[in-house]
Amino acid sequence: MIGYDGHSMLPIEPYIAWLAAGFVLVFLEMVTGTFYLLVLGVAAFAGGAAAVLGVAFWVQALAAALVALAGVFLVSKHRLSRNTAPMRPLDRGQPVSFESWVNRSAGHARVRYRDASWEAVFEGDPGAVGEALSGDMFYVAAVEGNTLRITRTRPA
Repeated sequence: MIGYDGHSMLPIEPYIAWLAAGFVLVFLEMVTGTFYLLVLGVAAFAGGAAAVLGVAFWVQALAAALVALAGVFLVSKHRLSRNTAPMRPLDRGQPVSFESWVNRSAGHARVRYRDASWEAVFEGDPGAVGEALSGDMFYVAAVEGNTLRITRTRPA
């Protein structure tokens, strides 16, 4: 081939193109932090390795595609395994201060939590709460919408 300046232009070797693509993808991965671009960069390196071996282009592309598919599968599987353990609710175990009864027989009360008055429901038998007085401390067991489920003992 002859370039615009009259000098011959050599076509780029396929392994150089694969390696360049791999380095660009790995560099972009450092910016994003998703691991998927890293997988694609490694897949491009696999295509480059196949090119160094001198196999046909379709084999190079197949090698890159197989490494990419395996890598994306592994990254997805890893992400799912990390997200299976639910985070403990932040309100669970936090102290609340009893203000007044709304419906003692049903176990409904008003409590002070985070400098605001909240509706609360006692977990278990409301009669087991005993005589709750203003200022008594209870603990959040769960939050259901804008209602706290509370207990006398701090949940684990």
